[in-house]
Amino acid sequence: MDSSTTVSAELGLRLVVPDRTTVPLLAGLEYAADDPYAIRMAFYVGDDEPVEWIFARELLTVGIVRKVGDGDVEVWPTAPDDDTSLNIALSSPFGNALFEVPLSPLADFLHRTYQAVPAGQESEFIDIDAELENLLWPS
Repeated sequence: MDSSTTVSAELGLRLVVPDRTTVPLLAGLEYAADDPYAIRMAFYVGDDEPVEWIFARELLTVGIVRKVGDGDVEVWPTAPDDDTSLNIALSSPFGNALFEVPLSPLADFLHRTYQAVPAGQESEFIDIDAELENLLWPS
C-alpha cells in the first residue's frame, strides 16, 4: 500500500436536538494514509457547505468501548445494553452538537482504515521531510 491510499464512506447519523428528538443527517468519512492519525468527517446540513471536523482515529476506535475525549470532542457507547450506536459530542465557540452514529458502518469504516494503515505503523506513512519543509517554509 502506498501513502496516497484513501478510505471513504457515507454514514447516516442523527443529530440529537435539545428536546431529545433526532434529525437525520448524512456525513462523509475520509481517511488518508498520508495523514494516518486523522479521520475527516464532513457533516452535510441542508444546502450549505459541509461542516468538517477532524478526529483522531484512535479516539473513534476507543470510543466504541468506553467514554473518551476531552474538550471539543467526546465519544462514548450509547448504553451498556445498546451495541448499535455511538455518541459523538462536539463543542465549539459556535455551539454544541450531539450525534448518534450507527456503530456497524462506523466500525466497518474503521476496520478498513486499519487494513490500509495498521495500528502502530502510522509513522511509516508520514513523509517527515515534507512535513518539516511545511513547518520551516510555510506556503
